[in-house]
Parts: sequence; C-alpha cells; structure tokens
Amino acid sequence: MTDTQDWTAAGFATRAIHAGQDPDATTGAVVPPIHQVSTFKQDGVGGLRGGYEYSRSGNPTRTALEEALAAVEGGARGFAFASGLAAEDTLLRAILRPGDHVVIPDDAYGGTYRLIARVFGPWGIEHTAVHLSDVDAVAAAIQPGRTKAVWVETPTNPLLGVADIAAVAAVARAAGAVLAVDNTFATPYLQQPIGLGADVVVHSTTKYIGGHSDVVGGALVVTDGAQLPVGLTGPTGTESLEDALAFHQNASGAVAGPFDAWLTLRGLKTLAVRMDRHCANAAAVARYLVDHSKVAEVIYPGLEDHPGHELAARQMSGFGGMVAFRTGSAEAALDVCARTRVFTLAESLGGVESLIEHPARMTHASVAGSALEVPDDLVRLSVGLEDLADLVADLGQALS
Repeated sequence: MTDTQDWTAAGFATRAIHAGQDPDATTGAVVPPIHQVSTFKQDGVGGLRGGYEYSRSGNPTRTALEEALAAVEGGARGFAFASGLAAEDTLLRAILRPGDHVVIPDDAYGGTYRLIARVFGPWGIEHTAVHLSDVDAVAAAIQPGRTKAVWVETPTNPLLGVADIAAVAAVARAAGAVLAVDNTFATPYLQQPIGLGADVVVHSTTKYIGGHSDVVGGALVVTDGAQLPVGLTGPTGTESLEDALAFHQNASGAVAGPFDAWLTLRGLKTLAVRMDRHCANAAAVARYLVDHSKVAEVIYPGLEDHPGHELAARQMSGFGGMVAFRTGSAEAALDVCARTRVFTLAESLGGVESLIEHPARMTHASVAGSALEVPDDLVRLSVGLEDLADLVADLGQALS
C-alpha cells in the first residue's frame, strides 16, 4: 500500500482519515483491506511485491496504520505493536543496556513501573522516580553518563500531573538521553510532544486511538533524525533511533496483527470528534464533583486550581477525558465504584463508554508499597460519550 498523496499540510482530522489510506489500487475500496495473511508470494528469490515477505516484518494493513500514526503525531515513522507495553518494551530494549539509568514519573502508570522495575531491573537497569512537574528535580535525578532515557507521562495516570515537555526535553538533550513521552491520555489531537522536543512518542492505542474497547494495541512514533543515547550504536551499526526500533520490532516480533491494525485505524478516523465530546463531558463532570459534599478533592487539568492548569492550557488544545477524585476513605471509594450503573466498573480507559475504577486495587496495584503508591481513596473516571445528564445523575446516586 503506497501513500501517493502528501497529507503533511492537511489538518488533523484529514490526516487521520487519509494518511496511508489511499483507495485500494485493485478494487478502488476506500477503506484499506485487512490483509489477513502470514506470508507473501515472491516473484523469484528476493522479488518482493511492495517490500512484503512475512507479516511479522511488514503487513500492508499495519503499514497503513503506522503511516497514519506518524502523520497525526508529526513524526517521521510509526511502529504498531500488540499492546502498549509491547511498544514500551521494544523501545527500552533499543535504548538501554545493563548498567544504564532511567528517570520516570513518581506517579507513572503501574504497568510501566512494573516493566522498568521488575523486568528491566534484574537486568541491571536502575531508575529514579521524580515529580516531573519539577524540572529542577528532573535535572537533579540525571546521572551523567548513565541516564539514557527520561520517561514522561503527561497527563500522568492516574493523578493527572502535567509536565513541561519542552523544558524536560532540554534537560534530556543536555544529558544525551532519549526523551520518550507517553501521549496516551492526551492523544495527538490534544498534544504534540514531537513538536515540543520529544524524540519518541508512546501510545497504548487500546485507549483513545482505538476508542471502542474492542482492540488491544500500542505504538511508537519517532521524530525525524532522532538518535540513540550518546555513545550507543544500534544493532544495524547506526546511531539512528528509527533504525534501532525497526530492527527490534522485527526481531522481537510483538507486532499488531492485521485485524487489530484495521480496528485501530478505524478508531483513529474519528479521534478528533470523539475527543471533543470526551473533553466537554469530562469538564462538566469535574465541575459537578467539585460542588459535591462527599468529594474531598477533584483532580482535572481543566480546573483552575489544578497546579498544572496553566501549563496544560499552553501545551494542550484541550484537557482530556480523564477525571480523578478523592473520597476521604478507601471504603467510600470502593462503595462509589460498586454503585455506578452508567459508569462501568472496569480497567482501561478511552472508549466511548464511561468507566470507573479504584486505581490502588486495580490498574496500579503493582506499585503498592513503592514510592509510586497511589492514595487508596482515589477514584479514576474515564468519561465517555454518553449524555451528560445521565453521567451526572449516575455519579449523584452513587455518591448519595
């Protein structure tokens, strides 16, 4: 599948709908077909049609998704994976070696912490968790010669902290480290980390990009000319981060299957309109919770008393669909989670339906007892696309 049209100058929604997705050359189908195939006929040894030989190495449906993801993130190349953690694992394998050090958020996603601390830790990778909104703390955590990556989530999961991507990028660049930004919560529609200095953007495409809770996937998008950490040469003999990621994606093989890639691509087409509704509903829910007598604290970047509000307003074009609030006790938090009917009690986020969860015992149970442990009275909402009145009424009866 060849993208013959240059969509670089087009608007976001146009890129999401068309980049990498020209009508099928054989039939004229306006939607890229699902190439549910493992291998491809060669026209003589090495005579590859379109460069495809085996679907782990490349598949036309996955190519369409990867080109579209690169286009909406403003990057040079995209890579699609079987899950967000598979994407993270591939990136970390590409940029780290035993003895290296990573700076991570002090409220990172539990799965990211588990991967870095419990999978890479025994292989000799050390990490320091810092409050990423404090750029001086990030700089102080850098270990010259050892820190090879700075890992940013903004907004963070689940406490919705906001980091200054451009400022952290300058710190990472000065240290010769790769800056990776997990853009899952914000999505490329609301935030463009590459334009702010990130070397590589990470996504769980399971969430907002897929958008319908029917597919698991992950992605990396690398900026043009991004290099491996200072002093590191990749397996292809170059210092190119793009080349290293391409090698590791193929060598490790945790790629997105054709049908998963197709579902994710379908979700991406409507990301812009969905995010507008997610943001509007979340803002209204947050304002409702602020005035509720049984809510001790509401955490949402769109609220003016959020410590990262002004930065988020500059760095993002909207405040997202995630809201967190505290109830004052673990028992009250668990009770609210058990009582909602429109909000479904479930892990994950970013689908069209609203979800509620208790991070301390669900998505972030893996950080219990660590410096990243989350408050046990915290409730996290993924605010969906239902009618606002129904969402507010549901929270009202659950809190009453």
